[in-house]
Amino acid sequence: MKHEESNPQTTVIRFEDVVSGQFDAEDTQTVAHPLKRVLAPQPESPKLHKVLAQAGMGSRLEMEQLIMEGRITVNNEPAHIGQRVQFGDHVKVNGKPIRFRIEPPPARVIAYHKPAGEVVSNDDPQNRPTVFRKLPKLFQGKWQSVGRLDLNTEGLLLFTSSGELANNLMHPRFGLEREYAVRVLGALDQEEKKRLLEGVRLDDGMANFGSIEEGGGEGSNCWYRVTISEGRNREVRRMFEAVGHAVSRLIRIRYGAMVLPRGLKRGAWMELDAGDINSLTQKARNSVSAALADAANPVAEEGMARERTPRPPLRGRRPAGRSPTGRGNKPNAGTNAANNSQPDPLKTNFGYIGADSYTRQRQEQGSKRGAGSGSSGARRIGKGR
Repeated sequence: MKHEESNPQTTVIRFEDVVSGQFDAEDTQTVAHPLKRVLAPQPESPKLHKVLAQAGMGSRLEMEQLIMEGRITVNNEPAHIGQRVQFGDHVKVNGKPIRFRIEPPPARVIAYHKPAGEVVSNDDPQNRPTVFRKLPKLFQGKWQSVGRLDLNTEGLLLFTSSGELANNLMHPRFGLEREYAVRVLGALDQEEKKRLLEGVRLDDGMANFGSIEEGGGEGSNCWYRVTISEGRNREVRRMFEAVGHAVSRLIRIRYGAMVLPRGLKRGAWMELDAGDINSLTQKARNSVSAALADAANPVAEEGMARERTPRPPLRGRRPAGRSPTGRGNKPNAGTNAANNSQPDPLKTNFGYIGADSYTRQRQEQGSKRGAGSGSSGARRIGKGR
């Protein structure tokens, strides 16, 4: 905040100042204030004098003395006593760069329920609502989206602070499956299903689904559950259009082993805890290893199809286990009798990464409300606004 003198003649705006243009001139003047970065006391942001001492530059007391003498800089700015540094900072002593090691902060992962009408972009020339405005503030680095969803597509969208993890989760050669609930106009016949499974030609090359499962529907609106192992621009929509069917609704319900939590409302996010992030990271590593193994050992015979693990139908029974909302699992009694009714496109498996995080956060939210804390939600789950 700009500091003003206590003299009353300088703290008030006079009419003459406005008319003469002084008011506007003072408003456009920029005053350079020295910026002092303050990092939170976290393990990944140790104090500068401690880091330099561990790097063999001298004792901590000697490093503090060099700091006071102005002989140490951080990112080309003079250091100050008690300053903390983080991964990626550049430190110089007497103008000489110093090599030191700080572990990067642990990866953070957020699952966001994207509604239709939001763009996955930080800078939209049309100034449309963006998904990034609803995410929690990241004090180091930036949120990176794991793939994209177009303007009218909704559902699960992952964000992470780790560029390496983001790359492993979305690179086509690693082949992580994306699962979508698709509502199209008109039912697919067997020939159209075959074409979509074997491959259809798009403007940017061939594309095919890994699986297609019927999900029922009403009238001319038919639901299908499809899986695909890449994420080109509007790929699912273009594939259905290639066989003559327009997509009226598209929802991503799974990305790899992460499934959209059932209780997560549109426009809300939840942060995965350390256990779920480790599981997600391990899944990504396994995919990388499998991709490298496939590249090193190509299939000898052409046309050899990979075995796929069968999944339950869109309206199938939930497997045993805890629900993200904390409710008991009940069998879907109307599965066989309601094949022609409108399905719930978000019904899917439940033994997924993120279930424990969501359950725990919902329980924390309930306990805070019961205690009368006035909190609007758990610490790691939010509405974004």
